[in-house]
Amino acid sequence: MEVTSNTKERDISLAEIEKRVFHYDPHANLTLLSHAYHFSASAHEGQTRQSGEPFLHHPMEVALILTQLKLPLPSIIAGLLHDVLEDTPVTRDQLAAEFGEDVTTLVEGVTKIGQIEFRSLEEKQAENFRKMIVSVAQDVRILLIKLADRLHNMRTLHALSEDKQKRIAQETMEIYAPLANRLGIGWMKAELEDYAFRYLKPDIYHTLIKKSAVGRKERDDYIRSVINEIKKALEENNLAGKVYGRTKNIVGVYQKMIRRGIPFEEVYDLMGIRIITDTRTNCYAILGLIHSLWAPVPDRFRDFIALPKSNLYQSLHTTVAAIDGQHVEIQIRTEEMHRVAEEGIAAHWVYKEGTRFSQKDEKAFAWLRQLIEWQQEIVDTRQFMDSVKTDLFSDLVYVFTPKGDVKELMRGATPIDFAYAIHTAVGNHCVGAKVDGKIVPLGYTLKNGDRIEILTLESHFPSRSWLKLAKTPKAKTKIKYFIRIQERERSLEIGKELLERELKRGRLIPKEVFKSDAIQKIIESLGLHTLEELFIGIGYGKFSAATVIRPLLPEPLIKDGASKGTPNKEAEKGGLKIKGLGDIMMHISKCCNPVPGEPIIGFITRGRGISVHSVHCPNKDNFDYDHDRLVELTWESGAGTSHSVEILVHTIDQPGVLAAVTTVISQANANISRAEVITTAEKKATLQFWIVIRNASHLEQVLNNIEKVEGVLKARRVRKRSVPGEDR
Repeated sequence: MEVTSNTKERDISLAEIEKRVFHYDPHANLTLLSHAYHFSASAHEGQTRQSGEPFLHHPMEVALILTQLKLPLPSIIAGLLHDVLEDTPVTRDQLAAEFGEDVTTLVEGVTKIGQIEFRSLEEKQAENFRKMIVSVAQDVRILLIKLADRLHNMRTLHALSEDKQKRIAQETMEIYAPLANRLGIGWMKAELEDYAFRYLKPDIYHTLIKKSAVGRKERDDYIRSVINEIKKALEENNLAGKVYGRTKNIVGVYQKMIRRGIPFEEVYDLMGIRIITDTRTNCYAILGLIHSLWAPVPDRFRDFIALPKSNLYQSLHTTVAAIDGQHVEIQIRTEEMHRVAEEGIAAHWVYKEGTRFSQKDEKAFAWLRQLIEWQQEIVDTRQFMDSVKTDLFSDLVYVFTPKGDVKELMRGATPIDFAYAIHTAVGNHCVGAKVDGKIVPLGYTLKNGDRIEILTLESHFPSRSWLKLAKTPKAKTKIKYFIRIQERERSLEIGKELLERELKRGRLIPKEVFKSDAIQKIIESLGLHTLEELFIGIGYGKFSAATVIRPLLPEPLIKDGASKGTPNKEAEKGGLKIKGLGDIMMHISKCCNPVPGEPIIGFITRGRGISVHSVHCPNKDNFDYDHDRLVELTWESGAGTSHSVEILVHTIDQPGVLAAVTTVISQANANISRAEVITTAEKKATLQFWIVIRNASHLEQVLNNIEKVEGVLKARRVRKRSVPGEDR
């Protein structure tokens, strides 16, 4: 699917929106809808968008998108009004007086987060999303309006600067497209992905568009032949069914190329076939008929009717070797299943004030309740975002409890994940697991259809090693929380003991000091609030007990060396700034080898000072379970010394590719210190380079330039797992 951005948007009339609403809701109050249109037009009068178009075009487009989802009238009205509180003088009271509390609550929920100071743009974006999740907990319509708002913004992204285009496109690809997928709105997910891909990888996008145009007639003719064969077979067997072809979106094609390591020319199933029938029974009958016509491809059959996805999507998916042996993916579903697949979660309920979802509909919102639980439990905003992204992007596996209930987990999940999915207490006391009656390791990878029984022991508790076994955000969050509590209690005891020992060395009485105003001033000077926080900080190694008590000692004792060092608010080390710490050792972590310019964090280790990591370090599970041991770090301006990094370039094995890649690296002023080439029998190659770069933006420039080379599939930086125990 090619997405287009016109410099001028088409005009949308109120009559068009009214017609669509009336089509699915003949009893809707169109007079109120007209009032909302005129109210929005008046509020936004004179305002224009970056494209130069009148601002009113945006809320009109948002309302039109919402009619595609067949949302009730209050949601359509909220779409027309969603920017009036933020961008016009209209007040909440005015809005409520005109349209009532229901619409006003929706508009408030969609209104962007503003005037909040954050330490970084990344944190602001994460906090913005976090607050959106809290709003959605009150009413899922807010998320649907937000998605419609984002979709139209993506359609008009051409009007913004390149930096804004990339930032918004990245956020769309990471958050909004997966959210649309979780809500079951497949067409919206595909459109969001393709727009985002167009701005994130424009060269690859346009290359794929051009290549897909080549041979399109032949592909269309082929799919038409397959469709005719299926229609003929349905008619001969008296099976009802509408058959039509569907084109896969560009991102889906690109992901298949990367996943299989193949060029575009080897992606044969660019088009698929969908069969819509009348009953669930006929879905399976048609499946049997298709498999009698053509041989099914092994491991490419999925039954989402018996085991629906979490968004209640249902369909049979199979891939067959059709005419001439070409692979064709076929989806089979009923009319009702198709409606759910197109409209998503909106197809399951009609919102009325005071009503609740049915038990079936509640299942579709289980993942949303999980997000709410995470946002309450996870302190660190970036960690929350990582958990959300992991959950949204994960493929699913379906397993059974001993009673036969189905549990849905991300692919790659283990018995530990299953235990925490049952209950936190079950996870915390898990000692083993049985799959289909046989004992399995806690690191066993669950498979579809496994029946799992968790063995527990009240005296057993989670260990840090579980973080390497757990895969789901929920399990990791629960394990980290338990470990954090344990570490905090242990550090409190150690810190108090160290401080008391140092006070006694200084001939001071600990009990008296702990009650004094002097110790409170020291606590405040370190940016803390309580004596307990001071104990914990000393126990972790954030502060030296000797340094802390120095202001309390008489001058003769200081000269005698009873306590050395002074607490500083900021220390600097080798191009890095550390806030809130005194003199302390620091080293760049070998596992992720952060370079100047990329976001970093520090983790206080035992006996080795601060370990400096990239926020994208693959070893985050080793240290982000304990927020108290993290410290804020920033690069010094001008810290641009040379750094060596390892990169991998996946290519097609053809003459000239290696030379072209090395030339591009050289032209970007990056020196190659070492290179290795590995080829495979499938005519693929992996080029491994160690290059010397200045900073993170220099590295990004090199990788982007490499990916533009003809024959290159993907270029990425290598980050490694750390040595066990490095960050303890």
